[in-house]
Amino acid sequence: MLKSVKARKRRDKIFVWLCRGVTLMALFVLALLLFHLIREGAHWLSLDFLNQFPSRFPSKAGIKSALFGTLWLSLLTAIFSFPIGIASALYLEEYAPKNRLFSLIEMNISNLAGMPSIVYGLLGLTVFVRFFGLEQSLWSGSLTMSLLIMPTIIIASKEAIRAVPDSLRLAAFALGAKPWQVIVGQVLPAALPGILTGFILSMSRAVGESAPLIMIGALSYVAFLPQSPSDPFTVLPVQIFGWASRPNEEFHGLAGAAILVLLAVLFLMNLGAVIVRQRFQRYRL
Repeated sequence: MLKSVKARKRRDKIFVWLCRGVTLMALFVLALLLFHLIREGAHWLSLDFLNQFPSRFPSKAGIKSALFGTLWLSLLTAIFSFPIGIASALYLEEYAPKNRLFSLIEMNISNLAGMPSIVYGLLGLTVFVRFFGLEQSLWSGSLTMSLLIMPTIIIASKEAIRAVPDSLRLAAFALGAKPWQVIVGQVLPAALPGILTGFILSMSRAVGESAPLIMIGALSYVAFLPQSPSDPFTVLPVQIFGWASRPNEEFHGLAGAAILVLLAVLFLMNLGAVIVRQRFQRYRL
């Protein structure tokens, strides 16, 4: 008996150190990548780099159109995906009957969350670009990216709603609240921190994806700013892909600088969402 306990403790320690080793290895690789990006791209960072349009001359090239296109795309994607994803999760968790059809829908949502992004690019090209005639516009890009991240938002929202204690619902019902009042006044505010967590991760994926946007025809060279969602566009991942695919080493440095800007944009977006989530958590407490 004592030997078996010691053996289990020894295996637990080995597993813990194995996890630590894998984590440290991943952090080491990440640190190497960041060091390489900073070494190659830091000296290209400047206000002119942020305020100039792409050019075939590296000294005059910038990311102004790609940066504004990324902000446009992020805003439209959030507007489309966030309310639809939350409404779908609320219906599936609070209203939908738990039968075979419900199980089938849940399974398909899980499968869609793990689908390769290029599949969504093909879907966006077929449906939004060609069938609806939206062409290579911000409408097509944002709708395609909304389809990409919506399964993740639905799954995260469902888990957050499911984690709300039933006692909170029963207490509201006991006070005479109607089902929609319970959901809007109690369940949704309590689940909102978890919902925002899933939304943060989903938006980070949307901002960093390039394959679906390349598939629907996002331009790699745009020398103007989008004035409306119907205009052509480019985004930072597509601009980075275009520069990284060129043989000139100077463009590789520009790609590294654009990656640093993209990381900064992602960090600021996540920071803002985390602050909002923490405020909601303090409000519930």
